Amino acid sequence: MPDEFPRPPFHTPQQTPPGSSRRMNPEPDHGESSYKGSNKLLDKKALITGADSGIGRAVALAFAREGADVLVSYLSEDEDANETRRLVESAGRRCVLARGDVASAAHCRDLVRQAVDAFGRIDILVNNAAHQMSFESIEKISDEEWEKTMATNISSMFYLTKAAVPHMPEGGAIINTASVNADNPNPQLLPYATTKGAIQNFTGGLAQLLAKQGIRANAVAPGPVWTPLIPSTMPEEKVAHFGENVPMGRPAQPRELAPVYVLLASGEASYISGATVAVTGGRPII
Repeated sequence: MPDEFPRPPFHTPQQTPPGSSRRMNPEPDHGESSYKGSNKLLDKKALITGADSGIGRAVALAFAREGADVLVSYLSEDEDANETRRLVESAGRRCVLARGDVASAAHCRDLVRQAVDAFGRIDILVNNAAHQMSFESIEKISDEEWEKTMATNISSMFYLTKAAVPHMPEGGAIINTASVNADNPNPQLLPYATTKGAIQNFTGGLAQLLAKQGIRANAVAPGPVWTPLIPSTMPEEKVAHFGENVPMGRPAQPRELAPVYVLLASGEASYISGATVAVTGGRPII
């Protein structure tokens, strides 16, 4: 329905990173009242990073309603993470909350240990956590900011995947959140866009590396999505008009991403590996 989703201009208050869903106007729609499962992931065990809000919360909700138990990894947003847990548990599935920074290799290994201790295995790994900030010139990007973005967005995927693969059975699925920025980089998001290109390349190589083990690896490339990352990392004037520049004229709501993750996690995607699926509101990726 064309009028079902909010359109800019938006009038939402600025936030400090990492931001909160409840302080956004309009609040993001994660599928709370719309997503209906059909046992596509019955009794699967999933680890999802950045699952307290945004795309990660929508994916956790959808996975739970499809029958999966979920470990929710998040940085520090306890209020949002507890709401994700409520949604997962209200679907009748187990939810483990794991607070900490995926920029740390040791924490990534600990996340895998917590998931295996809780569930016995990992069927689905969703590498979704991300850090971004906007910069008008390269001179304003500090060494620390560059290193933090690399560590959070791409190094964490290596650490988590390396630790998780020994605990993943044949038929397992790894889904990495890339971005339209992988193919069409926004110059004001230079560190972030650079990592998203790396994620797409990492995913393509990983799919080939793991094929003999029966583990698939794919990426999802979102366009603009209405999440706390936006008002907490972008100037107010850009937030007000966020998503206007795509053909559909609006940003996606997180719930519009979740079905793609469900497909890629499920047996229905048994021959899909090494792919990047664009969810970009009509903006092509090359």
